[in-house]
Amino acid sequence: MTTQKQLAEMAGVSAGTVSNVITGSIRVSDRTRKKVLDAIRALDYHPNLIARSLKTNRTNTLGIVIPEITNPFFPKLIRGAQLAARENGYFLIVLDTDENEVLELELISMLQSQRVDGILLVSSAGKWREDTISTPISLGPPIVCVDRMPEGLDVDTVRVESRAAAEMGVSHLLSMGHREIAIITGPLSLKHERERLSGYRCALHKAGIEVRNSLLWASTFNESEIDIACRKGLQKKKGKPSALFTTNGFVALNALRSIYAAGIGTPEDIAFVTIDEIAAADFFRPAITAVVQPVFEMGYRAVEILLERIKKGAKMGAPKREQLSPKLLVRASSDFVFQSRPTKAHIQRGISHLRSKAR
Repeated sequence: MTTQKQLAEMAGVSAGTVSNVITGSIRVSDRTRKKVLDAIRALDYHPNLIARSLKTNRTNTLGIVIPEITNPFFPKLIRGAQLAARENGYFLIVLDTDENEVLELELISMLQSQRVDGILLVSSAGKWREDTISTPISLGPPIVCVDRMPEGLDVDTVRVESRAAAEMGVSHLLSMGHREIAIITGPLSLKHERERLSGYRCALHKAGIEVRNSLLWASTFNESEIDIACRKGLQKKKGKPSALFTTNGFVALNALRSIYAAGIGTPEDIAFVTIDEIAAADFFRPAITAVVQPVFEMGYRAVEILLERIKKGAKMGAPKREQLSPKLLVRASSDFVFQSRPTKAHIQRGISHLRSKAR
Protein backbone atom coordinates (compact mmCIF):
# COMPACT_ATOMS: atom_id res chain seq x y z
CA MET A 1 0.00 0.00 0.00
CA THR A 2 1.33 3.42 -1.02
CA THR A 3 2.17 5.75 1.86
CA GLN A 4 2.22 9.56 2.04
CA LYS A 5 5.99 9.31 2.54
CA GLN A 6 6.32 7.64 -0.88
CA LEU A 7 4.12 10.32 -2.43
CA ALA A 8 6.33 12.99 -0.90
CA GLU A 9 9.48 11.40 -2.31
CA MET A 10 8.01 11.15 -5.80
CA ALA A 11 6.63 14.71 -5.75
CA GLY A 12 9.80 16.15 -4.23
CA VAL A 13 7.96 17.76 -1.32
CA SER A 14 7.62 17.11 2.41
CA ALA A 15 5.16 14.60 3.89
CA GLY A 16 3.45 17.54 5.60
CA THR A 17 2.81 19.20 2.24
CA VAL A 18 1.29 15.97 0.91
CA SER A 19 -1.01 15.88 3.94
CA ASN A 20 -2.01 19.51 3.38
CA VAL A 21 -2.96 18.78 -0.25
CA ILE A 22 -4.98 15.68 0.66
CA THR A 23 -6.84 17.22 3.60
CA GLY A 24 -7.12 20.76 2.24
CA SER A 25 -6.31 22.02 5.74
CA ILE A 26 -3.67 24.48 4.49
CA ARG A 27 -3.54 25.97 1.02
CA VAL A 28 -0.49 25.24 -1.11
CA SER A 29 0.63 26.71 -4.43
CA ASP A 30 -0.97 25.40 -7.63
CA ARG A 31 2.41 24.13 -8.81
CA THR A 32 3.04 22.12 -5.63
CA ARG A 33 -0.53 20.85 -5.59
CA LYS A 34 -0.13 19.58 -9.17
CA LYS A 35 3.07 17.70 -8.25
CA VAL A 36 1.30 15.93 -5.40
CA LEU A 37 -1.78 15.11 -7.47
CA ASP A 38 0.40 13.73 -10.28
CA ALA A 39 2.16 11.50 -7.73
CA ILE A 40 -1.20 10.34 -6.34
CA ARG A 41 -2.35 9.31 -9.82
CA ALA A 42 0.97 7.66 -10.70
CA LEU A 43 1.07 5.58 -7.51
CA ASP A 44 -2.71 5.00 -7.44
CA TYR A 45 -2.89 6.28 -3.86
CA HIS A 46 -6.16 5.98 -1.90
CA PRO A 47 -6.23 7.53 1.58
CA ASN A 48 -7.63 5.52 4.47
CA LEU A 49 -10.46 7.87 5.41
CA ILE A 50 -11.66 5.76 8.34
CA ALA A 51 -8.23 5.75 9.97
CA ARG A 52 -7.84 9.46 9.37
CA SER A 53 -11.24 10.28 10.86
CA LEU A 54 -10.41 8.29 14.00
CA LYS A 55 -7.17 10.22 14.38
CA THR A 56 -8.52 13.71 13.65
CA ASN A 57 -12.13 13.27 14.79
CA ARG A 58 -13.10 14.63 11.36
CA THR A 59 -14.51 12.79 8.33
CA ASN A 60 -14.06 15.65 5.85
CA THR A 61 -17.62 15.08 4.67
CA LEU A 62 -20.56 17.45 4.62
CA GLY A 63 -24.22 16.68 4.00
CA ILE A 64 -26.83 18.74 2.20
CA VAL A 65 -30.53 17.95 2.69
CA ILE A 66 -32.85 19.37 0.03
CA PRO A 67 -36.62 19.10 -0.56
CA GLU A 68 -36.75 18.17 -4.26
CA ILE A 69 -33.82 17.26 -6.52
CA THR A 70 -35.91 17.65 -9.70
CA ASN A 71 -36.56 21.33 -8.94
CA PRO A 72 -33.99 23.21 -11.11
CA PHE A 73 -33.28 25.59 -8.23
CA PHE A 74 -31.56 22.93 -6.14
CA PRO A 75 -28.98 21.48 -8.59
CA LYS A 76 -27.57 25.01 -8.96
CA LEU A 77 -27.41 25.32 -5.18
CA ILE A 78 -25.69 21.93 -4.91
CA ARG A 79 -23.12 22.86 -7.56
CA GLY A 80 -22.10 25.95 -5.61
CA ALA A 81 -21.87 24.00 -2.36
CA GLN A 82 -19.96 21.17 -4.01
CA LEU A 83 -17.34 23.50 -5.48
CA ALA A 84 -16.71 25.19 -2.13
CA ALA A 85 -16.51 21.80 -0.40
CA ARG A 86 -14.09 20.37 -2.98
CA GLU A 87 -11.84 23.42 -2.83
CA ASN A 88 -11.50 22.87 0.91
CA GLY A 89 -10.89 19.12 0.76
CA TYR A 90 -14.41 18.01 1.69
CA PHE A 91 -16.86 15.55 0.14
CA LEU A 92 -20.54 16.47 -0.16
CA ILE A 93 -23.37 13.97 0.41
CA VAL A 94 -26.69 14.99 -1.21
CA LEU A 95 -29.99 13.75 0.25
CA ASP A 96 -33.53 14.44 -1.05
CA THR A 97 -36.54 14.58 1.32
CA ASP A 98 -39.25 14.77 -1.37
CA GLU A 99 -40.79 17.65 0.65
CA ASN A 100 -41.43 15.18 3.50
CA GLU A 101 -40.83 16.69 6.95
CA VAL A 102 -40.60 13.30 8.70
CA LEU A 103 -38.07 11.98 6.18
CA GLU A 104 -36.10 15.21 6.52
CA LEU A 105 -35.55 14.62 10.23
CA GLU A 106 -34.65 10.97 9.60
CA LEU A 107 -32.02 11.98 7.04
CA ILE A 108 -30.52 14.57 9.38
CA SER A 109 -30.27 11.89 12.09
CA MET A 110 -28.61 9.56 9.59
CA LEU A 111 -26.01 12.19 8.69
CA GLN A 112 -25.34 12.75 12.37
CA SER A 113 -24.79 9.02 12.88
CA GLN A 114 -22.43 8.96 9.88
CA ARG A 115 -20.35 11.59 11.69
CA VAL A 116 -20.43 14.22 8.96
CA ASP A 117 -18.62 17.39 9.98
CA GLY A 118 -21.50 19.69 9.07
CA ILE A 119 -24.93 19.86 7.41
CA LEU A 120 -26.54 22.24 4.94
CA LEU A 121 -30.32 22.22 5.24
CA VAL A 122 -33.02 23.46 2.88
CA SER A 123 -35.98 22.62 5.05
CA SER A 124 -39.40 21.52 3.84
CA ALA A 125 -40.83 22.36 7.26
CA GLY A 126 -42.31 25.66 8.35
CA LYS A 127 -41.49 24.96 12.01
CA TRP A 128 -38.63 23.01 13.54
CA ARG A 129 -39.50 20.01 15.73
CA GLU A 130 -36.44 19.44 17.91
CA ASP A 131 -38.19 16.72 19.95
CA THR A 132 -38.46 14.38 16.95
CA ILE A 133 -34.74 14.22 16.08
CA SER A 134 -32.54 11.61 17.76
CA THR A 135 -29.54 13.85 18.46
CA PRO A 136 -30.32 17.47 19.46
CA ILE A 137 -28.84 20.06 17.12
CA SER A 138 -26.72 21.52 19.91
CA LEU A 139 -24.98 18.15 20.37
CA GLY A 140 -24.53 17.27 16.70
CA PRO A 141 -22.50 18.75 13.85
CA PRO A 142 -23.23 22.39 12.97
CA ILE A 143 -26.09 23.17 10.59
CA VAL A 144 -26.44 26.05 8.15
CA CYS A 145 -29.91 26.70 6.74
CA VAL A 146 -29.98 27.71 3.09
CA ASP A 147 -32.82 29.57 1.32
CA ARG A 148 -35.47 28.51 3.83
CA MET A 149 -35.40 29.12 7.58
CA PRO A 150 -37.82 27.03 9.69
CA GLU A 151 -39.12 28.82 12.75
CA GLY A 152 -37.56 27.65 15.99
CA LEU A 153 -34.18 26.64 14.55
CA ASP A 154 -31.51 29.10 15.67
CA VAL A 155 -28.55 28.39 13.35
CA ASP A 156 -26.48 30.17 10.69
CA THR A 157 -28.48 31.12 7.59
CA VAL A 158 -27.72 32.08 3.99
CA ARG A 159 -30.67 33.28 1.95
CA VAL A 160 -31.93 35.94 -0.42
CA GLU A 161 -33.93 38.94 0.73
CA SER A 162 -37.32 37.40 -0.07
CA ARG A 163 -39.46 40.42 0.70
CA ALA A 164 -37.21 42.67 -1.39
CA ALA A 165 -37.27 40.17 -4.28
CA ALA A 166 -41.07 40.16 -4.41
CA GLU A 167 -41.30 43.93 -4.05
CA MET A 168 -38.84 44.28 -6.93
CA GLY A 169 -40.90 42.09 -9.26
CA VAL A 170 -44.27 43.65 -8.41
CA SER A 171 -42.86 47.19 -8.60
CA HIS A 172 -41.70 46.43 -12.12
CA LEU A 173 -45.25 45.43 -13.12
CA LEU A 174 -46.58 48.60 -11.50
CA SER A 175 -44.09 50.65 -13.51
CA MET A 176 -45.52 49.08 -16.67
CA GLY A 177 -48.97 50.46 -15.85
CA HIS A 178 -50.54 47.40 -14.25
CA ARG A 179 -52.90 47.90 -11.33
CA GLU A 180 -54.67 44.55 -11.08
CA ILE A 181 -51.78 42.20 -10.27
CA ALA A 182 -52.48 38.69 -9.06
CA ILE A 183 -50.00 36.61 -7.05
CA ILE A 184 -49.64 32.83 -6.81
CA THR A 185 -47.59 31.68 -3.83
CA GLY A 186 -46.18 28.39 -2.66
CA PRO A 187 -47.27 27.02 0.75
CA LEU A 188 -47.59 29.87 3.23
CA SER A 189 -46.41 27.59 6.03
CA LEU A 190 -42.92 28.46 4.75
CA LYS A 191 -41.49 31.71 6.11
CA HIS A 192 -39.90 32.86 2.84
CA GLU A 193 -43.22 32.44 0.99
CA ARG A 194 -44.96 34.63 3.58
CA GLU A 195 -42.18 37.19 3.21
CA ARG A 196 -42.70 37.26 -0.55
CA LEU A 197 -46.42 37.80 -0.08
CA SER A 198 -45.50 40.63 2.29
CA GLY A 199 -43.26 42.13 -0.42
CA TYR A 200 -46.18 42.01 -2.87
CA ARG A 201 -48.41 43.82 -0.39
CA CYS A 202 -45.71 46.39 0.33
CA ALA A 203 -45.23 47.24 -3.36
CA LEU A 204 -48.98 47.79 -3.83
CA HIS A 205 -49.20 49.84 -0.63
CA LYS A 206 -46.39 52.14 -1.79
CA ALA A 207 -48.24 52.65 -5.09
CA GLY A 208 -51.44 53.54 -3.23
CA ILE A 209 -53.26 50.42 -4.46
CA GLU A 210 -55.56 48.41 -2.24
CA VAL A 211 -54.73 44.71 -1.90
CA ARG A 212 -57.64 42.61 -3.16
CA ASN A 213 -58.14 39.17 -1.65
CA SER A 214 -59.50 37.91 -4.98
CA LEU A 215 -56.01 38.40 -6.46
CA LEU A 216 -54.22 36.44 -3.70
CA TRP A 217 -53.95 32.85 -4.95
CA ALA A 218 -52.26 30.73 -2.30
CA SER A 219 -51.12 27.33 -3.56
CA THR A 220 -48.64 24.54 -2.80
CA PHE A 221 -45.80 22.68 -4.54
CA ASN A 222 -48.36 20.29 -6.07
CA GLU A 223 -48.73 20.69 -9.85
CA SER A 224 -52.47 20.02 -9.98
CA GLU A 225 -53.19 22.44 -7.12
CA ILE A 226 -51.22 25.19 -8.85
CA ASP A 227 -53.20 24.52 -12.02
CA ILE A 228 -56.51 24.72 -10.13
CA ALA A 229 -55.55 27.98 -8.40
CA CYS A 230 -54.44 29.52 -11.69
CA ARG A 231 -57.48 28.45 -13.74
CA LYS A 232 -59.90 29.46 -11.01
CA GLY A 233 -58.43 32.95 -10.85
CA LEU A 234 -58.22 33.48 -14.60
CA GLN A 235 -61.72 32.21 -15.38
CA LYS A 236 -63.47 34.83 -13.27
CA LYS A 237 -65.83 37.01 -15.30
CA LYS A 238 -65.08 40.10 -13.23
CA GLY A 239 -61.86 41.43 -11.75
CA LYS A 240 -59.48 39.52 -14.00
CA PRO A 241 -55.84 40.52 -13.44
CA SER A 242 -53.80 42.21 -16.13
CA ALA A 243 -50.60 40.76 -14.68
CA LEU A 244 -49.52 37.71 -12.70
CA PHE A 245 -46.62 37.41 -10.26
CA THR A 246 -45.38 34.04 -8.93
CA THR A 247 -43.16 33.59 -5.90
CA ASN A 248 -40.87 30.80 -7.15
CA GLY A 249 -39.78 29.01 -10.28
CA PHE A 250 -41.71 25.78 -9.68
CA VAL A 251 -45.01 27.62 -9.28
CA ALA A 252 -44.13 29.80 -12.28
CA LEU A 253 -43.58 26.85 -14.61
CA ASN A 254 -46.89 25.23 -13.71
CA ALA A 255 -48.78 28.54 -13.82
CA LEU A 256 -47.48 29.14 -17.35
CA ARG A 257 -48.63 25.68 -18.39
CA SER A 258 -52.12 26.56 -17.17
CA ILE A 259 -52.06 29.93 -18.90
CA TYR A 260 -50.98 28.50 -22.25
CA ALA A 261 -53.41 25.56 -22.00
CA ALA A 262 -56.24 28.07 -21.57
CA GLY A 263 -55.19 29.85 -24.76
CA ILE A 264 -54.02 32.93 -22.88
CA GLY A 265 -50.90 34.69 -24.15
CA THR A 266 -48.20 36.71 -22.42
CA PRO A 267 -47.90 39.64 -22.39
CA GLU A 268 -50.78 40.45 -24.76
CA ASP A 269 -53.44 38.91 -22.47
CA ILE A 270 -51.59 38.89 -19.16
CA ALA A 271 -48.12 40.12 -18.19
CA PHE A 272 -45.98 37.67 -16.24
CA VAL A 273 -43.11 38.00 -13.73
CA THR A 274 -41.66 35.42 -11.37
CA ILE A 275 -39.03 35.00 -8.68
CA ASP A 276 -36.40 32.52 -9.94
CA GLU A 277 -35.42 31.48 -13.42
CA ILE A 278 -37.62 28.62 -14.58
CA ALA A 279 -36.61 25.32 -16.14
CA ALA A 280 -35.80 25.46 -19.87
CA ALA A 281 -36.29 29.24 -19.81
CA ASP A 282 -34.58 29.62 -23.21
CA PHE A 283 -37.44 27.72 -24.87
CA PHE A 284 -40.16 30.09 -23.69
CA ARG A 285 -41.46 32.63 -26.17
CA PRO A 286 -41.80 35.29 -25.06
CA ALA A 287 -38.86 35.10 -22.65
CA ILE A 288 -39.85 35.30 -19.00
CA THR A 289 -39.09 38.29 -16.78
CA ALA A 290 -37.56 37.02 -13.53
CA VAL A 291 -36.23 38.24 -10.22
CA VAL A 292 -33.12 36.06 -10.15
CA GLN A 293 -31.55 34.74 -6.98
CA PRO A 294 -27.76 34.11 -6.88
CA VAL A 295 -28.35 30.40 -6.26
CA PHE A 296 -24.84 29.12 -7.03
CA GLU A 297 -23.31 31.80 -4.80
CA MET A 298 -25.79 30.93 -2.05
CA GLY A 299 -24.58 27.32 -1.99
CA TYR A 300 -20.93 28.34 -2.14
CA ARG A 301 -21.27 30.89 0.65
CA ALA A 302 -23.23 28.46 2.84
CA VAL A 303 -20.32 26.00 2.78
CA GLU A 304 -17.85 28.77 3.64
CA ILE A 305 -19.90 29.70 6.70
CA LEU A 306 -20.36 26.03 7.64
CA LEU A 307 -16.61 25.38 7.49
CA GLU A 308 -15.97 28.48 9.58
CA ARG A 309 -18.47 27.22 12.15
CA ILE A 310 -16.83 23.74 12.14
CA LYS A 311 -13.45 25.35 12.78
CA LYS A 312 -14.46 27.91 15.41
CA GLY A 313 -17.58 26.37 16.95
CA ALA A 314 -19.10 28.48 19.69
CA LYS A 315 -16.17 30.90 19.42
CA MET A 316 -17.69 32.14 16.16
CA GLY A 317 -20.42 33.76 18.24
CA ALA A 318 -24.14 34.16 17.59
CA PRO A 319 -25.72 32.60 14.47
CA LYS A 320 -24.84 34.47 11.30
CA ARG A 321 -27.71 35.75 9.18
CA GLU A 322 -26.42 36.44 5.68
CA GLN A 323 -28.73 37.79 2.99
CA LEU A 324 -27.81 38.04 -0.69
CA SER A 325 -29.40 40.49 -3.11
CA PRO A 326 -31.66 39.45 -6.01
CA LYS A 327 -31.53 40.93 -9.50
CA LEU A 328 -34.38 41.82 -11.88
CA LEU A 329 -33.97 40.56 -15.46
CA VAL A 330 -36.61 42.24 -17.63
CA ARG A 331 -37.73 40.24 -20.67
CA ALA A 332 -40.68 40.18 -23.05
CA SER A 333 -43.28 38.50 -20.78
CA SER A 334 -43.77 41.77 -18.90
CA ASP A 335 -43.35 44.11 -21.84
CA PHE A 336 -45.78 47.00 -22.21
CA VAL A 337 -49.06 45.95 -23.85
CA PHE A 338 -52.40 47.72 -23.44
CA GLN A 339 -54.76 45.24 -21.78
CA SER A 340 -57.84 47.37 -22.46
CA ARG A 341 -58.73 50.80 -23.75
CA PRO A 342 -55.78 52.95 -22.64
CA THR A 343 -56.36 55.68 -20.08
CA LYS A 344 -54.37 58.90 -19.96
CA ALA A 345 -52.21 57.38 -17.21
CA HIS A 346 -51.56 54.31 -19.37
CA ILE A 347 -50.53 56.45 -22.31
CA GLN A 348 -48.17 58.49 -20.14
CA ARG A 349 -46.57 55.33 -18.74
CA GLY A 350 -46.27 53.86 -22.22
CA ILE A 351 -44.46 56.95 -23.47
CA SER A 352 -42.10 56.86 -20.47
CA HIS A 353 -41.40 53.20 -21.08
CA LEU A 354 -40.61 53.71 -24.76
CA ARG A 355 -38.32 56.62 -23.91
CA SER A 356 -36.43 54.51 -21.37
CA LYS A 357 -35.94 51.80 -24.02
CA ALA A 358 -34.60 54.35 -26.50
CA ARG A 359 -31.88 55.51 -24.11
